[in-house]
Amino acid sequence: MNPVAPRPKGNPTLAAALKTLKRLQEKHNGVIEASDIKSDEQRIVLVDTGFLRPVMKGWYISSSPSDNDGDTTAWYASFWDFVSGYLGKRFAKRYCLNPEASLMLHTGNTTVPRQVTCVTIDSGTSKVDLPFDTSLLVYPDKIRVPMARLEVRGLQVWPVAEALCMVGPSFFVNNPREAEIALATIRNASELLPTLLAGDKLVTAASRLAAAFAFVNRPDEAERIQKAFAKFKITLKLVNPFELAEPTISPGKERSPYVLRLRSMWAGWRQDVINAFPPAPGLENQGAGYLARVDERYVSDAYNSLSIEGYRVTDDLIERVARGDWNPDGNQEHDKTRDALAARGYYQAFKAVKESISKVLADSNAGLVVKRDHHDWYAELFGPSVTAGIVEASQLAGYRRGPIFIRNSMHTPLPSEALLDSLEALWEMLEAEPEACVRAVLGHHLFVFIHPYFDGNGRIGRLLMNTLLASGGYPWTVIRMSRRDAYMKALEAASVKGQITPLAEFIAQEMREWSPERERKDSKA
Repeated sequence: MNPVAPRPKGNPTLAAALKTLKRLQEKHNGVIEASDIKSDEQRIVLVDTGFLRPVMKGWYISSSPSDNDGDTTAWYASFWDFVSGYLGKRFAKRYCLNPEASLMLHTGNTTVPRQVTCVTIDSGTSKVDLPFDTSLLVYPDKIRVPMARLEVRGLQVWPVAEALCMVGPSFFVNNPREAEIALATIRNASELLPTLLAGDKLVTAASRLAAAFAFVNRPDEAERIQKAFAKFKITLKLVNPFELAEPTISPGKERSPYVLRLRSMWAGWRQDVINAFPPAPGLENQGAGYLARVDERYVSDAYNSLSIEGYRVTDDLIERVARGDWNPDGNQEHDKTRDALAARGYYQAFKAVKESISKVLADSNAGLVVKRDHHDWYAELFGPSVTAGIVEASQLAGYRRGPIFIRNSMHTPLPSEALLDSLEALWEMLEAEPEACVRAVLGHHLFVFIHPYFDGNGRIGRLLMNTLLASGGYPWTVIRMSRRDAYMKALEAASVKGQITPLAEFIAQEMREWSPERERKDSKA
């Protein structure tokens, strides 16, 4: 008679603590004050197991037990929720972010800032040091807290028009993309005039904004500001605050800050990509031979997903902890199964991409091809996981419906409500772009920048890149795992620092240096 294996012992203390954390996550978006958890025992066990991470004395954020001390993901994912929760509890609504920070939020800036400045109606001056060299500066100035405030991401901010009137000339120099986007969201200069003409007239700001409108090819708005001041016998001396050679956003009716950002990035970066890339070989005499070379470069070990969904406590997790089925170090058998399914899915997606490349080689518009086919690639990529019951079939039906974060990146992907408009803008720019290298580099980066899926964005982005490279006769380009760190740094430089050249040069170098011998050497390493 075979002995009965002992059942694993559950952890009722952790299970109870996780129930508390789940409730607080739903209420406070994973930002927890010590007083929110009534039991010291529960708080201690959550910190010890890695489900809570200290931010400052008395404050915590939700985190993953798999994170190490240097992992920034949980903090960057929680940054704005923490700032909102902390300021709300400390000052209620008796504060406002300064005009510069307000404009960064209004214009859809996706980078976690090093410091946020908050102005209060009544408090002392303080600097709150936060994890990973970020901070919050708080100081009182009742005059700099406007009566009419808006709420963005749970934070009290200046309206766009008033903020534009209050920022200094350095904002246009240091944040030209945000300044252009903010101007583009202003329908009419009359939105600015109540602030510019109130009390002590803001003559310098008016001169700066009139010149800025003239620079972005909106002379009617520049003239409107000048005429308004002329009625008070004030002649404005226009001095362009921008240091750009030319504007990156064309006048139009578009008001989405996310779409405007994508169009600005494309226009501002395309020449940098052209300068960094070799001339396109062209499609002459391409065909079956090209596809054979694509097969030669097939890489089955697709990169692991670059993104995570913010770590949340689920009922299933609570039950597994209670039963004793939860392993903080993961499940090796599950990981093997997942990896095998990912490899199979990548192979199926690769075959679908070859069919798309065949259309491109037959002279179809590459932008239109990837627009129509990328969902099919995605369905093939995760089809095996759906069949195995690891991924829900509904996930293949469309784009994500919630937030997502990129591991250890200061860039936060676009909110789900901005996805459709942003992707439509991306497809339009791809279809209209005449240079294959620009289509490939910017198409790849902006797709990953948007991050439209919960998982697989990096893999789909690289498949998209190679389909677009084919439109210029460029060879299929392998981003080697051995250079993953350099690749991630190049993506981060584009997303966070606004520098596309490192990514364009990186892709061009990978394209030049690939060979079967190098691939075999890297795989053995």
